[in-house]
Amino acid sequence: MYARDYDAGAEQWQRLPPGDRVDVAVESFRMLADPTRLRLLWLLCGGEYDVSALAAVSGAARPAVSQHLAKLRMTGLVATRRDGRRVLYRARGEHVRRLLAEAVTVPEH
Repeated sequence: MYARDYDAGAEQWQRLPPGDRVDVAVESFRMLADPTRLRLLWLLCGGEYDVSALAAVSGAARPAVSQHLAKLRMTGLVATRRDGRRVLYRARGEHVRRLLAEAVTVPEH
């Protein structure tokens, strides 16, 4: 890594982000601070699941999974779509995948 790598985009870090963006970021990090929610979101980065499938794969109780998904959805980290009577959940975009990948690999750096 070169010194110039640290200067790339440095100007964005010299101004504080608007307060509403900070609030949304803090809430998103708060959602990821729970191990079950982080694991559920990790699974949702790989594909769509309904509540029952997530409960089976994660080992968490179905009502708990449902509550965790509601919180993740409320903060915009998870999106849904209907498939007949089922509701399928998925991570909301590539930015969520990158955020999780970075968070999980931080200890390696």
